[in-house]
Amino acid sequence: MRGSMSNLSYATDSSNVEDDAPYRDVSLPVDARVEDLLARMTLAEKAGILFHDMITADPNGPLSMAGVDAATAERLIVTKYMNHFNLLGPIVSVRATAEWNNRLQKIALTQTRLGIPITTSTDPRNHFTENVGTGFQAGALSQWPETLGLAALRSSELVQRFADIARQEYVALGIRVALHPQIDLATEPRWARIGNTFGEDADLTAELVAAYIRGFQGSEMGATSVSTMTKHFPGGGPQKNGEDPHFTYGKEQVYPAKNFDYHLRPFRAAIEAGASQIMPYYGQPIGTEWEEVGFGFNRGIIMDLLRGQMGFKGIVCTDWGLITDASIMGQDMPARAWGVESLSEAERVKKVLDAGCDQFGGEARPELVVELVEQGIMPESRIDESVRLLLHEKFALGLFENPFVDAEAAAKLVGRSDFQAEADVAQRRSFTLLTNHEDVLPLRDIKETKVYIEGIDPALARTHGFEVVDTPQAASLALLRLKAPFEPRPGGFEAMFHAGSLEFSEEERARQAAIFAAVPTIVDVHLDRPAVLAEISVKARALLVSHGSSGNAFLDVVSGAAKPEGKLVFDLPSSTRAVMESREDKEYDTKDPLFRFGHGLAYNT
Repeated sequence: MRGSMSNLSYATDSSNVEDDAPYRDVSLPVDARVEDLLARMTLAEKAGILFHDMITADPNGPLSMAGVDAATAERLIVTKYMNHFNLLGPIVSVRATAEWNNRLQKIALTQTRLGIPITTSTDPRNHFTENVGTGFQAGALSQWPETLGLAALRSSELVQRFADIARQEYVALGIRVALHPQIDLATEPRWARIGNTFGEDADLTAELVAAYIRGFQGSEMGATSVSTMTKHFPGGGPQKNGEDPHFTYGKEQVYPAKNFDYHLRPFRAAIEAGASQIMPYYGQPIGTEWEEVGFGFNRGIIMDLLRGQMGFKGIVCTDWGLITDASIMGQDMPARAWGVESLSEAERVKKVLDAGCDQFGGEARPELVVELVEQGIMPESRIDESVRLLLHEKFALGLFENPFVDAEAAAKLVGRSDFQAEADVAQRRSFTLLTNHEDVLPLRDIKETKVYIEGIDPALARTHGFEVVDTPQAASLALLRLKAPFEPRPGGFEAMFHAGSLEFSEEERARQAAIFAAVPTIVDVHLDRPAVLAEISVKARALLVSHGSSGNAFLDVVSGAAKPEGKLVFDLPSSTRAVMESREDKEYDTKDPLFRFGHGLAYNT
């Protein structure tokens, strides 16, 4: 269906817009098309474009919303004039998802007066993370290491190649905005959001984000581009005690080392690389020159710093849920209106717009914008400024010409075998070898080796030549794949954030020690944030860390069919005390780290 616009009208029969309206004329400059369309829009239509809410794709049923009031997508498109949606949920069937996109676009093109096409966005989808608030497992898409794993390989060429493949898959599905890259710096090891970053180093992150943006957007925005929404400005890493500002107890962002500018370096690189959109984080800065309100409400941060000093001219979209309270996965969540909790919803909207933001993430309240303008509180000219930016991007992405996708072509491209082959190589290479006592790795002869395993499919281990046994005592080797430790939190949504202590519990450490005493053990720890691994590093025969990889990838690495090439993307602390005594905003600040940033061994073969 790509490009097959001839059989669809942009507007309903009641439309007062002629089919030859200048904004549909591809021969005109984009700016002229924007101004023509803007002049035709009512205040309500302008307000609708400022909201970017969540949507779920049900290939077998009606379009549905993940919003607070469970309104249908059709209602929000037709009656609230919204045309930006954040796609939630797994993508299992490529064809069904592409057809769902086309149904969504048809509603916008045939049931609204101006026929403004939908822009669909998504959190990362090409990795292993599964968290409705931060990213989704790859499903039908090619599956790569997390960005931490890409950073472990220190290759901007690989990052750009990854981004180019992900771009192709997104475009085939109709997804045109990436709610990433996430370029916060991992200076507070306990923070739950480190897993989607490039690590602790500002210069490495700056190098890689430029490649990432090139891969998604291309040399300039066009019909095959995916716009990137770089986040979370001005850097979400320095969270007080490592707590996340999705939650009331984590709303404070602190700078005890006065290291604010360090966290800006990757954003400067992103802007220079042409980042189309930027998302400020929820946190409120404490003890700085800036107003102590959440960054999305903070005029000094958005207008003075981001737009004024740093020269950003693109779209600023708030993080999700700054205006209205909500329920997420059965958990009541207050609006993340940190520092302005006492303001009404309309007053919060005004403060966001006054701060210089253009769009409200995770919200469906355009009536509040209409109310502000009609009451003379907000000039319509201010709304026009943001609408211009948002329309310009829709035109630049070619959505007015090609809102539909070819479902058959998408089914052939997304998750293509050659894409996955490249991803599989990256998974293997991204392992980081921290210790290798007596050069136990790679394993020399594994045929019929009796192995005790954890975190590995026994059938898979057998295909690699191992004989799987039930206890460490019956084994000649143990292979353990562990997840980085965290303290479980309550609530359906909150429980998905790995926060708190970086140490395994006393009980778990004792259990591991018993295995180490019984049999030579090789350990791999999946790090979605740093961990305290002092005992494992000494007692295990070899210690690897990884950032998103399959069981096959792990077994290929330990057997020598592939080699670990990764280098640490952050320091690994030696103790909880060292973490607690470190400063949240300062890089490499834990005392006597167990392993330093950049550490990584190679096989002695």
